[in-house]
Amino acid sequence: MPLRKWLKSANFAIEGILHGAKTQRHMRYHFFSAAAVLFVSYILGVSKSEFIVLSLAVILVLLSEMLNSAIETMVDLLSPEYSEKARITKDIAAGAVLITAFGAAVLGYIVLFPYLKSFFLQGFYIAKHSKEEISLIAFILVLIFVIITKSYFGKGHPLSGGMPSGHSALAFSVWVSVTYITGDFITSVFCFILAAVIAQSRVAVKVHSPWEVIAGALMGSFLTFFLFRLFS
Repeated sequence: MPLRKWLKSANFAIEGILHGAKTQRHMRYHFFSAAAVLFVSYILGVSKSEFIVLSLAVILVLLSEMLNSAIETMVDLLSPEYSEKARITKDIAAGAVLITAFGAAVLGYIVLFPYLKSFFLQGFYIAKHSKEEISLIAFILVLIFVIITKSYFGKGHPLSGGMPSGHSALAFSVWVSVTYITGDFITSVFCFILAAVIAQSRVAVKVHSPWEVIAGALMGSFLTFFLFRLFS
């Protein structure tokens, strides 16, 4: 598949995520919860296997909520008037979300409770992580915050337009990560130039305004910088 078609397909797919975040209040709650769970997991220093379990639980909750939203939209399209069968269909879909969320909460309790207990008994501490691990969580959190912010402003597509620029946010997040990982000035400058070129290109093709690009750059760089200062 040509790169342009792939990007177009990706834009449509991510637009579905953004539309869900815009129109579904619970979807926004799930994104906030996902960011909080991942952030707390890093603070408490859960093991890699436990982090994978928590990540899969978060993904399943988000997936079930999106499928529920898609089913509700389809039911409204096929049955604009009140229908008992339509109500039952929506209730079953909502029940699937409830079961998934409840299961994720139980898994979260099982995984996090020992760490929270140790946190309570031994006092406040922040687990340290490798630079590669911090760069991964920074990329994920920046992406989540871009989606949440775009849904709040309700403008643009995830890969084109809207506040803030997702390309700019992720590019400058990568720049900060590369700077910390390599510790090399020349490499950092080179990555900064690449990030600036990506940001400028979004303005040049009139997809974003300068303020949207600047907001994205500040979000990506400062959030990533904060996480490196916190966990390294």
